[in-house]
Amino acid sequence: MTEWELRTARSAYVVRASEFGLELAHWGRPVRVVPPRGTFETPADIAPLEFAAAGVRHAQAAELLVEGGASPRLVPGSVAHTDGRLQAMLRDDETGLEVDLHVRTSRRHDVVERWAVLRATRPLVLHRAFGAGWNVPVGPGARVGTLVGAWSRECTPAEVDLPAGRLSLGSRQGITSHTYAPVVTLRSRDADDAYGIALAWSGSWRLAVDAVPFREVVRVSGGIDDETVIRLGPGEEFETPHLLGVWSPDGPAGVARAWHTYQRGLARGPEHRPVVYNSWYATTFDVRVEHQLALADVAAELGVEVFVVDDGWFRGRTSDRAGLGDWFVDEEKFPDGLEALTKGVLDRGMRFGLWVEPEAVNPDSDLYRAHPDWVHQPLLTLRNQYVLDLGRPEVEAWAAAMLRRLLTEHPVSYLKWDMNRAITLGGSLRHTQAYYRLMRMLRAEFPHVTVEACAGGGGRVDNAVLALSDVVWPSDETGPRDRLAIQHGFLSAYPPHVMSSWVTDEPDRLDTAPSSLEFRFVVAMAGVLGIGADLLAWSPDVRGRARGLVALYREIRPVVHAGEVTWHGAPGDPACAVQYTTADRIVLLAWARPGAGSLRVPLAPTGRVARSGTASPAFRHGESGVAGSRYRVRGSGEFVDAEVEIPFRLAPDCDVVVLDRVGE
Repeated sequence: MTEWELRTARSAYVVRASEFGLELAHWGRPVRVVPPRGTFETPADIAPLEFAAAGVRHAQAAELLVEGGASPRLVPGSVAHTDGRLQAMLRDDETGLEVDLHVRTSRRHDVVERWAVLRATRPLVLHRAFGAGWNVPVGPGARVGTLVGAWSRECTPAEVDLPAGRLSLGSRQGITSHTYAPVVTLRSRDADDAYGIALAWSGSWRLAVDAVPFREVVRVSGGIDDETVIRLGPGEEFETPHLLGVWSPDGPAGVARAWHTYQRGLARGPEHRPVVYNSWYATTFDVRVEHQLALADVAAELGVEVFVVDDGWFRGRTSDRAGLGDWFVDEEKFPDGLEALTKGVLDRGMRFGLWVEPEAVNPDSDLYRAHPDWVHQPLLTLRNQYVLDLGRPEVEAWAAAMLRRLLTEHPVSYLKWDMNRAITLGGSLRHTQAYYRLMRMLRAEFPHVTVEACAGGGGRVDNAVLALSDVVWPSDETGPRDRLAIQHGFLSAYPPHVMSSWVTDEPDRLDTAPSSLEFRFVVAMAGVLGIGADLLAWSPDVRGRARGLVALYREIRPVVHAGEVTWHGAPGDPACAVQYTTADRIVLLAWARPGAGSLRVPLAPTGRVARSGTASPAFRHGESGVAGSRYRVRGSGEFVDAEVEIPFRLAPDCDVVVLDRVGE
């Protein structure tokens, strides 16, 4: 059988053609010869198909379910292979359905990207159209890890043994959801090799992990939620969401680092990861020019780079019961418009940002009174609001015009896009596609505008959103100990340079151990630092300490955003730390509970030399590794190589340690 190899930075992905379709031959370390499979089972039952149709003998999950049945087969001679790209065509002669399978790799990272394009020659109804099937060679008894949660409890790591059966994860809410993240990690019981599969889609979705007893592969299949029906007319086509796969020889932690390397390649320049002050917690809906400028005075003093006015600035918005949809400056709050506020912020040396929720509308709004048919049906009020149906061309056009007007009329260079409730019609494919078009419009027409993606916290975080925004809001939970646990899970799938994290006055809901101001700041320093506290209530002493902490963060920010991430312990331990490593520097952020004592951190816990290359010019290229390296501890001048003791000098419950590389 003919085979084709696609290479990543460290792995090989090999597929072959057979009478049953396109099959996986090998995925993992590059090998000279791919060994044949040994089995007494019928190949039609167990062939590791890259894309399978329901109704054939294939025993594991299928990616395609067509009303009336369809069994596309590989078209002879249709496989096109170049360095890093492969395309093959399947065709079903009975229905005329054609399926183009796509595989893409790069030597700059370890991610394999796959998707399918389906074309109809006559009317077809697709009850399932997933993007790809992944045959993960972890052997029987795989361990499957994922992230679960709820509002304000997102990104909680969970791991299960799956010797047989199916694990199904997904969302029917029209957004990615707070409940499950569209990413899984798989590993065997007796090897360090681990694999990750992620779905790049922000609407309703499904990932199915299918383990047949005693099989050498576990199959992961995914795409748009399989309760979504797709109708194609003659000549129409549908491109599935893309799925991403990665292999690492360094276990789940290596998978996380591989995700980060790929995701850094999606990033824009460092100006899109600024220190933000957001006035929501200080003012809620009571937005007034004088109060905002007083907050801006303190924010500028602290070293903040962007001042963001959150909810409450637009017409009729005095509570959450009215105003959504009427995106005009409130004449009562701002009789002279926004100019005095925007000029005041810019004159203080900061950029200006606004909060918007373009997909939402209150029943009590001029927009809804003019267009009651623009909302998703059936009508269901949550949080006193409806969801506009972006899948309607006129609604998408209205949203695009509204955003263009706001960004043209006002000097806005930071836009926080929120989405605070699920969609009534959760399977709305067109809504998600329109959301992507609007996000692409913002990036193309307003490249200077930093876009923060938010959905009632972490309700819309996935690799598709990461490709179209600059930072994401992982959770509405800002209590520092609870937030640290959320960030620990978040960083297993997503990188620190997109992880917005605020210092607020909010208490923890779950972990109520006391914490210092420094603890709150060091938690927020683990990603993209923001401040959301009432700055006018801070004493001169607190402001002075905060100013020093912001300056420290701005110094270490390049390492935090570009460095390889290694956790030492976990937030539930008496003490833990997270390490960021670049070619010439290490930054350690550490946290401790009262009475925890000292913490010694091994700088090379696995003895590996880790790669941190990336395609993005915004990040440092090259090798980074601590094996055999020597470092000087910033401040003390101490030289270390294998481990360092965290002195907890910054505060009894936290510290920041910076190590500069001085040689081998």
